[in-house]
Amino acid sequence: MSFSGGRPWFGGIGAALLLFFGAALLPCAAAPRGDVVVAADGSGDFTSLQDAISKAPMPVDPQGRRWVIFVKAGTYKERIYVQRERGNIRVVGEDPATTRVTFDLHANLLGPDGKPIGTFRTPTVQIDGDGMVWENLTLANEAGPVGQALALRVDADRVEFRRCWFLGWQDTILLNRGRHFFADCYIEGHVDFIFGAATAYFERCHLHCLRDGYITAASTPEGTAHGFVFADGRITTATGVKTYLGRPWRVFARTVFLRTAMDAGVRPEGWHNWGKPEAESTTFYAEYGSTGPGAAPGSRVPWAKPLSPANAASLTPVAVLGGADGWVPGRDR
Repeated sequence: MSFSGGRPWFGGIGAALLLFFGAALLPCAAAPRGDVVVAADGSGDFTSLQDAISKAPMPVDPQGRRWVIFVKAGTYKERIYVQRERGNIRVVGEDPATTRVTFDLHANLLGPDGKPIGTFRTPTVQIDGDGMVWENLTLANEAGPVGQALALRVDADRVEFRRCWFLGWQDTILLNRGRHFFADCYIEGHVDFIFGAATAYFERCHLHCLRDGYITAASTPEGTAHGFVFADGRITTATGVKTYLGRPWRVFARTVFLRTAMDAGVRPEGWHNWGKPEAESTTFYAEYGSTGPGAAPGSRVPWAKPLSPANAASLTPVAVLGGADGWVPGRDR
């Protein structure tokens, strides 16, 4: 299936979006009772999500109950920073179609020193606090096709995103470190729009490519068991767009797609070496059970790795993300 360009909050949301997202757009579970409520219309405790986060208890007990912030429908044009001392917060929106956090910085903007601010200073939302959960919101960078512009940067550990939409163009999501879990999310962009050194599991997520480019650019550190794993999701492209599944930001990049429905915009060769021939022997790029017109196992680059049914079955969220602390996403929600 192709998507002809418009972002999810524009135009016909209704039936067309239900077709895109399926169960992910069915009515959300009843919202938890928030410790505080954010409402753009002034009917809550705060009109700013950043203000609500900044008033969360500190220091946080990582073994204790999460502080819950409920965000009412509205557009919140603000930059969000979650400092390391304020992790273990749950942020819950009403619905990603109506609850939006957005800003518009991009890498080519000039900073106070007169120089471009660069990629890493552009995120709409930056998370340094461990153990957060984000649900039912849109996180967007609306700078447009003007260069690198992050909707999300994560430098924390054990962060979960459920039924969230991530909207941008180049470098939409930077997962810089840690372990992260995405479930039933929509992510769009066109160049390296999911990138970084973290370990992340994407379950039933919809990836949409707006222009020719690359979906992933992992920079997995040498010796790390897992980079990005995408399971039971789908890839769609705007009309006429061609995309690679990934290219290596660093030469030990690891990216796997499991049981993914791919439309015809996925290039037959699948993967690109980014002009680094040495990466062909050091990356781990693999697929298992791909379906749809973009699934072309006989045409993939010869240096993509085979993945057996047993290998694929072993790549569960717990196996990929568990670590020495035995983290299980969703266990303590």
